[in-house]
Amino acid sequence: MGLEDRYGLALSTSSHEAASAYRDGVDLMLADWTGTAEMLERAIAADPDFALAHIARGRVHAFYQQGDLARQKAALARELVMKRGSERERSHVETLALAIEGRLPEAIASMLKHIDAWPRDAVVLSLPLGAFGLFAFSGMADHDRARHELCENIAPHYGEDWWFLTMSGWAMTENGDVARGRAVTEHGFNLRRENAHAAHAVLHAMFEDGSIEDADRLVDEWLPAYDRAGILHGHISWHQALGALEHGDAARALAIYADVLRPTATQAPPLNVITDSASLLWRLSMYGHAVPKALWQEADAGAQKLFPKSSLSFADVHMALFAAATQNREALAARLAAIEQRLADGKLPAGPVVPAIFRALAAFADEDYRTCVQMLTPVLGEVVRIGGSHAQRELIEDTYIVALMRSGELPRARAVLDARLHRRPSSRDGRWHQLATS
Repeated sequence: MGLEDRYGLALSTSSHEAASAYRDGVDLMLADWTGTAEMLERAIAADPDFALAHIARGRVHAFYQQGDLARQKAALARELVMKRGSERERSHVETLALAIEGRLPEAIASMLKHIDAWPRDAVVLSLPLGAFGLFAFSGMADHDRARHELCENIAPHYGEDWWFLTMSGWAMTENGDVARGRAVTEHGFNLRRENAHAAHAVLHAMFEDGSIEDADRLVDEWLPAYDRAGILHGHISWHQALGALEHGDAARALAIYADVLRPTATQAPPLNVITDSASLLWRLSMYGHAVPKALWQEADAGAQKLFPKSSLSFADVHMALFAAATQNREALAARLAAIEQRLADGKLPAGPVVPAIFRALAAFADEDYRTCVQMLTPVLGEVVRIGGSHAQRELIEDTYIVALMRSGELPRARAVLDARLHRRPSSRDGRWHQLATS
């Protein structure tokens, strides 16, 4: 009998050691747990011609923006799988390689075709899921719904699988079915506690239903068992910092930032580094708390090294936060020009919402709140196109609300806050609502 992965799919290796290490490495990758790269390297050492181990290793390189290494692994996997690989494995390698190369439309098309043929290929199914997945960064305005529908359609093939329950629960939460999403996610989390994706997904559900104290306890109880080198370690702490800000505790939020989020402290992948640091510092400043200028400058210097050029729209928006907060008009103008050129060339999937956000953030930093409102009003419904999660994108709506209040547009601010408070309880939104009513 041939060797298989954990989902019963045949593996083109005769090495029991390689197959075992690959299974363990994939589980660690699906859980965003430490040791993933080392386990995949063990699989490669046991069978250097095992294509799936190479492409999985390339995906981990891609997580950390190690583009050259990721593409080298993709090229090698393509070569190896043609020599010794099944039809399923060839499609698997090609789909992951397209994603690694940033060829999003092709990767999405290949993924959908692949999943239709092999629905239990979890590694390929993982590509469109999550806040940083193919769907989120495709520019789609309905990527929350698309993820949820994909998971609903594929659910019969996974049953009580801990990974699938986690990701499908998160998709439910992001698509607005928060109560069901939280229950499904917590069920998956209880099946495997060593799962950072699950802890993260539960925190999102708690954010959406206003369970701030529950979220704080979860982080305190669970995070010590998760190595600081874990991909989501800093981001999970970021969620706890958001909870502190919900109660106006800027000192605690800054302490969390100093401990695990600032560039000199974090071990997170580059995209998490810039998005977590920029968004937390911006929120602190926008909510009226003092942020030392040196923190902005330090974070901005690190961000410029990680993302010197326009790339993902989600990254670009956070780079705009840095430029606006540090009053670096030259950097803001240069990146905006690059974005507008990409838009003109039809190479900006998120579309016109991105330059609009840039101009709004610049206006907010200049205390030109009316212009900020004017820039954001027509595109608020399109912010979803930049990707990320609802909790992350809410920063733009927060900026809009504060700009409305500071420009004297109190009735409009109340209307937005009424809608948010109807969806979930929020101490911060309650305080803002009182200010907008007085």
